[in-house]
Amino acid sequence: MDKLQKWLQKWLMPIAEVLEKQKHLQAVKDGIVGIVPIIIIGSFCLVPTGIGNMLGGGISEWVNAHNKVITLPTYFTTNIMSLYAALFIANSLAKSYRIKNVLVGPSAVLVHLILSVTISEEGNWLVSYLGAEGLFVAIISGLFVVEVMRLCSKYHLTIQMPESVPPMVADSFSILIPLIIEVIVAVAVASLCGDTVFPQVIMNILAPAISSMDSLPAVMIIIFITQLLWVFGLHGAAITSSVWAPFAIANASANAAAVAASQAPTHVFTFGFYYGFLQVSGSGMTLGLVVLMMLSKAKSLKTIGRIGIIPSLFGVNEPIIFGVPLIMNPFLMIPFVVGPVIIAGLNYLAMSTGLVGLPLWESPGFLPPGFQAFLLTLDWKAAVMAVLNVLFMTAFYYPFFKMMEANELKKEAMQIELS
Repeated sequence: MDKLQKWLQKWLMPIAEVLEKQKHLQAVKDGIVGIVPIIIIGSFCLVPTGIGNMLGGGISEWVNAHNKVITLPTYFTTNIMSLYAALFIANSLAKSYRIKNVLVGPSAVLVHLILSVTISEEGNWLVSYLGAEGLFVAIISGLFVVEVMRLCSKYHLTIQMPESVPPMVADSFSILIPLIIEVIVAVAVASLCGDTVFPQVIMNILAPAISSMDSLPAVMIIIFITQLLWVFGLHGAAITSSVWAPFAIANASANAAAVAASQAPTHVFTFGFYYGFLQVSGSGMTLGLVVLMMLSKAKSLKTIGRIGIIPSLFGVNEPIIFGVPLIMNPFLMIPFVVGPVIIAGLNYLAMSTGLVGLPLWESPGFLPPGFQAFLLTLDWKAAVMAVLNVLFMTAFYYPFFKMMEANELKKEAMQIELS
């Protein structure tokens, strides 16, 4: 075990630390996480459609008759999510560079619109690529705008106004030259794509990656790396989500669109699947471990368990990860890393084979085990599976916990003898 820890520290830690500090990856992560509440609002507007399709009869007829009103917010949330993503990503990256111009985010939205919207011969906007299909272009737009602004500032290619000028006016002039450059480049790229919209070009390039991300091996690898990073004191989800979150959000949006069209969803790996099933009660699914600690004879473990029980019920287990701690813990490392990987494999198979319903949309997080799973799928079997995940992890933790407890009891006995 010591040799393994030393080997991982030597080779994994430097890579993880670089990724954790990489500004662009963190900006993407912040931007994607930022649009989740917007997606949830849009998804909830599709819930009546899903219920109507499931129950049929008069309920379905009523929902269909009022569908335009019920789903109206969806057009301004989920259906244009990439606009919000471009805005949030640009703002996050600008903040990391300490660029304080308030027009950076709107500039990213402008560039994204040029790249993603086509104009019909009648002059109408065709906005079908402003949803999940445009998410990867939103990432490009947000990062591109900030980098142009940074380089223009670095080489003094901005218009500087006197300090007496109001900040909003000064921001407008300082961003003018960078914005001109950004618009010219965006128009050139859009023109070079010809009849194919730029988001479609990107989707064609990323098609193999998108399809492979929603697979059993990919999901298990993501969970394994996430848990392993936690062991070394790094926020696993914060690091890995910069890679997988755009794909998971796109999958969730595709499922929601299918439900809205009265079709069956097709994707397993979504944002809600990750947090509602694979991270129930937090990374490592530690709720059962917390209960074991509350019942422990070791006073130190009992105290931490009592402190952590309420947050753990709602998916917040940092008090446990850092309080036990689970970081570099030789007793709990194996169940903390291996257990969630097994859960990921079993849950993915259960959904992909039709045993449990697929995610229909996104749902609120930070709920007790089973609640998010049910809201995500409207399938009682999904709620049962989420609870079974916690019970499985409790059983997995138990023998390793008893070894740690015995060690803690020895320490406490020695302290009593010394006192």
